[in-house]
Amino acid sequence: MSEPNWTRRDFLKALGLGAVALNVPLGQTLAVDARRPNIIVILSDDMGFSDLGCYGGDIDTPNLNNLATNGLRFSQFYNTARCCPTRASLLSGLYPHQASVGHMVDDSGFPSYRGDLGHNCVTIAEALRLAGYRTYATGKWHVTRYMAKDGPQHNWPLQRGFERFYGTIAGAGNYFDPATLCRDNTFLSSQNDPEYKPEAYYYTDAISDNAVRFVREHHEKSADKPFFLYMAFTAAHWPLNAPEKAIAKYQGKYDKGYAYCRQQHFERLKQMGLIHKDWDLSPQAGDWEKVKNKDWEARCMEVYAAMIDTMDQGIGRVVTELKKQGTLDNTLILFLQDNGGCAEDMGRQAKVNENWVAALKDLKPMAADELQEDSRPPMQTRDGRPVRGGPSVMPGPADTYISYGRNWANVSNTPFREYKHWVHEGGISTPLICHWPAGIKSRGSLCHEPGHLIDIMATCVDISGARYPTQYGGKDIQLMEGTSLAPAFQGKPLAERAIFWEHEGNRAVRKSKWKLVSKHPGGWELYDIDADRTEMHDLAAQESDKVQERKSLYEAWAQRCGVQPWPLKKLGQKS
Repeated sequence: MSEPNWTRRDFLKALGLGAVALNVPLGQTLAVDARRPNIIVILSDDMGFSDLGCYGGDIDTPNLNNLATNGLRFSQFYNTARCCPTRASLLSGLYPHQASVGHMVDDSGFPSYRGDLGHNCVTIAEALRLAGYRTYATGKWHVTRYMAKDGPQHNWPLQRGFERFYGTIAGAGNYFDPATLCRDNTFLSSQNDPEYKPEAYYYTDAISDNAVRFVREHHEKSADKPFFLYMAFTAAHWPLNAPEKAIAKYQGKYDKGYAYCRQQHFERLKQMGLIHKDWDLSPQAGDWEKVKNKDWEARCMEVYAAMIDTMDQGIGRVVTELKKQGTLDNTLILFLQDNGGCAEDMGRQAKVNENWVAALKDLKPMAADELQEDSRPPMQTRDGRPVRGGPSVMPGPADTYISYGRNWANVSNTPFREYKHWVHEGGISTPLICHWPAGIKSRGSLCHEPGHLIDIMATCVDISGARYPTQYGGKDIQLMEGTSLAPAFQGKPLAERAIFWEHEGNRAVRKSKWKLVSKHPGGWELYDIDADRTEMHDLAAQESDKVQERKSLYEAWAQRCGVQPWPLKKLGQKS
């Protein structure tokens, strides 16, 4: 990791933490210093750059807005364009290929594509436990291909540094009855958990409520130690599921359609200073006047908004618990998203309902201790109904499984091009909200320097006073790829470097203001991000030297990280 001029020791000294030991022998923990910050990393799923209120959106997110108002917002922070690679990169501080999750959680035989978090890296939890932190996780894990109840658990949260876990090992699933639900290492259902019995189960609330519990119990049992909490929401990934009361709040809000909502986002983003006023708005997806079933289409966005609203309320409950303990001021909270808005059409086709229902026979209610086996249709609800989809089914209830589609994703990704999967700005741009009253100097300010998921590990190691290990569990550990964001908390510049992406053959490298990007199987495009972050004016033909320089950087990075040509071939498979 390249070190900025503003060193870790300088930063800790500025906070009055100069006594923290920064170099400890491997395997030993740091002496506890109660002033070291707690750290909470919150990751949401399948949301666009402009969904949150504090990023120009029209969804009610007062708790995240308040964290932004009293913290720092990044305008140019990046993820990796897809759920599994983002989680592997965030947790490890490496590019996803280096963490063995170069695509998703399936094994292609190549070391960079094993679909199982590598053991030549450490997670943030593993690194911070060496520094005396207690570690907790709630929500979506999704960095291992081993998800069966009787299968290997070597890459489950408790085996990767977390002391407590409540959540799902797999990715998407029904919010009212999620599959692969676990407490610690034990599978359970939404109905048979002896430790969590809400009046009505909803997974987003369960993630938040169990996070509140972990924070409360930490204060009761380990108040002399700092903690690291990882909250990985599935909101707002399909299926569109939310309590009816939450949906009702947004009834009629999206009746004016895609272009109207998108223009509102665009204007607010400019007013907030998050984007430049001279940038062009990328092309519009969808014509609202040609939509035949407007009630259904608007309802999709109403449910999507309700899912995010509910997540925000849960984050508010965690903040309230921190305030009650008197620990909010010295807790670093980081909020970000795993990829851009999702254009996938899961459950939107006309024939899907007929096909799903036809695949199910002799449905019966499930017992409380019976595990939900399926995370995608065809599947049934716990009370024995078939899960349905298609434009004849209004999304939201437990027996529906529908996505919000490309046109609303285009609104979520305002003002950028493309979506989840692709590495144009719409696929990789995420909000980053940083809140830490004791450690952030310029509250309410914006940081316009580029940052990446790989920087989260570096930041956590930096501010915790941890020593990043060179060996762990008897294995050599790769060096961190990121750079600490701590200088930005004090209004200082970040270390300049090149940042890289590859997913499904979509490629990009950004160095300074110039971004070279390719949408598979197309050629390279070049954009001046300062003047044209919406990527509307390709300068590759005029700036051939910059293309060649960045192409060489990309190729060297791809070789170093084990990137393979797309589509992937199984190791040893003939082309």
